[in-house]
Amino acid sequence: MLSPAEFVDFYAQVGAKKARNSTVKLFLAAVLAGFFIGGGGLVSSIASFGLTNTSVARVVSGLLFPFGLIMVIVTGAELFTGNCLITVSLLEKKATLAGMVRNLVIVYLGNLVGAAVLAAAVAFSGTFDYLALGVYAIRVAANKCAIPFGRAVVLGILCNILVCAGVMCSLCSKSLPGRAIGAFVPVCFFVIGGFEHCVANMYYIPAGLLAAGLPDCAGLAQEAGVNLSSLSMAGFFSNLIPVTIGNIIGGCGFGALIWACQKSE
Repeated sequence: MLSPAEFVDFYAQVGAKKARNSTVKLFLAAVLAGFFIGGGGLVSSIASFGLTNTSVARVVSGLLFPFGLIMVIVTGAELFTGNCLITVSLLEKKATLAGMVRNLVIVYLGNLVGAAVLAAAVAFSGTFDYLALGVYAIRVAANKCAIPFGRAVVLGILCNILVCAGVMCSLCSKSLPGRAIGAFVPVCFFVIGGFEHCVANMYYIPAGLLAAGLPDCAGLAQEAGVNLSSLSMAGFFSNLIPVTIGNIIGGCGFGALIWACQKSE
């Protein structure tokens, strides 16, 4: 595997290429990544919605969700949170700030499209006709929309430190099993820790909004004590904005710290 110093040199070139990629290529690869991360969220929800023990439910989700990031890395898809590591390329003077910002904006929009399209497909395929799953989707989305701004920022920071650590560990490996394990462990930690990932929330909250549009699901959710007052498009953005800010701080900060640790030797 690559040493941390070798990773910095390696990713400086990778990030430089990402910053120069065409708009169409970046957007399409980002749509794919949004779909994969949303898929991790979907499978985690289906596997854990019937579990009443919170610890067990988080562990089950933590064991399943990371496969979304593994698929992103193996397929070469573009993930906003992982691409915060382009900070390494910026500090190595292999990429420009404008190129990094351009990449992050295009990839963010593509991730949003991919995750939201998956949420719509799940809703219209009849998955939430199993009402208990629909109620769970509503509960998850409503809870996320109700997180205070400052707390969402901190949860976003903690999340993307681990996501970028997962990307780094994965790319340090020279074998497929090593890459999978490298991505798996840190992401498993962030899910069990209950941290906030903006791209995952691009699936979870639209899925909850769509489930809430089904009269039976919404009624059962209210009967189950779910507070639907925060579940709206305004609530979606009140979560997405601070979580995104936190993810940027955590991811870029992690990239800068890894670079500084190696360059100060």
